[in-house]
Amino acid sequence: MPDPTERPAIEALLPRETALACEAAGTTKAGRDAIALLVLGVLAGAFIALGAVFMTVVLTGAETMPWGLTRLFAGVAFSLGMILVIAGGAELFTGDSLMIVACASRRITVPALLRAWLLVYIGNIGGALGTAALVFLAAHYGVAGGAFGRTALGVATAKAALPTLPLFFLALLCNVLVCLAVWMSFGARSLVDKVVVIVPPIAAFVAAGFEHSIANLFLLPYALAIKVWAPGTFWTAIASSPEAFAALTLENTVHNIVVATIGNLIGGSLLVGAIYWFVYLRRSG
Repeated sequence: MPDPTERPAIEALLPRETALACEAAGTTKAGRDAIALLVLGVLAGAFIALGAVFMTVVLTGAETMPWGLTRLFAGVAFSLGMILVIAGGAELFTGDSLMIVACASRRITVPALLRAWLLVYIGNIGGALGTAALVFLAAHYGVAGGAFGRTALGVATAKAALPTLPLFFLALLCNVLVCLAVWMSFGARSLVDKVVVIVPPIAAFVAAGFEHSIANLFLLPYALAIKVWAPGTFWTAIASSPEAFAALTLENTVHNIVVATIGNLIGGSLLVGAIYWFVYLRRSG
């Protein structure tokens, strides 16, 4: 019989062990060659884009549901992207904000950190835009009588219309949750554990309407392509016109992605990574 006084084993890593795992991961990432970082970045951009496609499917036709439940289901669907990133070992710029931990511990240099961030971000752009092109060429905007395309246009137009200051803070809050999901995944020991800790924070940021720069690299260009190149039959099917989505412009798309990127980087690196480093690793750094 088991000893009733024996303490059960703790399956997840303790907080300091998680911090050390994050530090080690950042060191490994910085040591990868440029091609590997670019390719893994492309994969992550594509994975996040696929999560955004799934989210758009869930939002399509959900107008009769309570707003909060619709957002929750959309967030759970979008979590697919982050699960693929973590389980598939891809490199996502927003999650890699946590590399600041390895830099603060002097395991990697500032130039090495910036190199990794830049290469991963370029890869993420390629993966997100490439997926947007593929989904557009598949004419997926026309499914459900054009309802999917109309939903994509509505989501993107709302993002494109955001003013700078609210957009910045929405992006900052977004990557706090994204990096908390990644942080907890470092402490998880099995794939199932990782999925369990990833879904709630990712679903929460989507449900709350926070802004993720890499997701927006799919959502905004994809919707912009629909606005510019979708045939007249699509607009007839949804009883609308490109003029109804006036805020969705190339200028506003670039504005959204630039501001969201800055907010994401600050939120993840300073409000998550730097704080956890200060609490758990500063004496050994």
